[in-house]
Amino acid sequence: MFTNPLWEEPFNIAAGGNKYFEKGNMKILSITFFLILFLLFPRAGAAQEQIVRISFVGDIMVAGLPGDLIIKGRDPFTAFADFFKSGDINMGNLETSVASGGKPLNKPYVFRAAPAVVPVLKRYFHAMSLANNHSGDYGQGALKETFHNLKKGGLSYFGAGYNLNEAHTPLIIERKGFRIALLGYNEFFPRQFEAGANMPGVAWSSEDEQVVADIKRTIKQDNPDIVITYMHWGWEDEPLPCERQKMMARKMIDAGATVVIGSHPHVLQTVEYYNGGLIVYSLGNFVFDEYDDDAGRTGWLLRLNFDRKGLLNWDTIVSYIDPKTGFPYPKLDMKSPCGNRQSYEIASCTAGKPLKE
Repeated sequence: MFTNPLWEEPFNIAAGGNKYFEKGNMKILSITFFLILFLLFPRAGAAQEQIVRISFVGDIMVAGLPGDLIIKGRDPFTAFADFFKSGDINMGNLETSVASGGKPLNKPYVFRAAPAVVPVLKRYFHAMSLANNHSGDYGQGALKETFHNLKKGGLSYFGAGYNLNEAHTPLIIERKGFRIALLGYNEFFPRQFEAGANMPGVAWSSEDEQVVADIKRTIKQDNPDIVITYMHWGWEDEPLPCERQKMMARKMIDAGATVVIGSHPHVLQTVEYYNGGLIVYSLGNFVFDEYDDDAGRTGWLLRLNFDRKGLLNWDTIVSYIDPKTGFPYPKLDMKSPCGNRQSYEIASCTAGKPLKE
């Protein structure tokens, strides 16, 4: 005879253990049995784990020729429609104000798109970064009008706001049970676009401590599953990131960012892993009509797939801008970077499919 601690009464094997099969003990046995099954076999609902796909493109300049064509009924994103359709969240850098008013600032290039572009953007995108060196081209009034027009059209934005606090507040998007936090920063002049305590503008990133504090505060207060920073940085037409970009990107990963993405150089730049995070230094141009060279016409659509463990895999689709329209078209036969959690190396893919070399 021995005492089983689950039942606290003697179990007499010689006597057949009748006490073991009494009603109360059978209930405990059943619970124990199902607990064992639960641990050994996954739940049916968890057999297929949720994956959220987040897609990014680089600079979208829908003023000038692309904007004129949109007003005439053309759609610059049609060639990528199927790729955008597969994304749970699609985003880009809106490289222009969207307004009817304002006066152009004294700078070499100024961009202002008509409000009519918003429905076309909304058709494909869920949010836009406004943290760049052109969102304020027509002054604070036009920037506030941009906020209004995007909100009216149902298109979210981040990296800018009516004041400093709002510009540094993350956009939180929820999809498939995931909480995604998005922060945007500009660090290319003119700095007069920077938001003030009571002044509209963009989030500025040259104060490293502020950016690090934003990321840490976001993680603590908003409890996101994914934190992505979208930067407007680097030197134009340079295919390699500068030391400032590398240093800042790594600081953001160390602070808790999952992925760091960049734009502004108007050409593609390198990709790297660092401390468990992914850094894509520049996605290049996506919609633009100001470039007459292949480097300026080439960009990437970045697709990030996340599961509950983090970044599962990612790939890039090469885009090439038609100089006659400024519209992008996919180049499905061109190699571009990709990767997955198993290898933790930057590989080459063709339209998202690993190459066998």
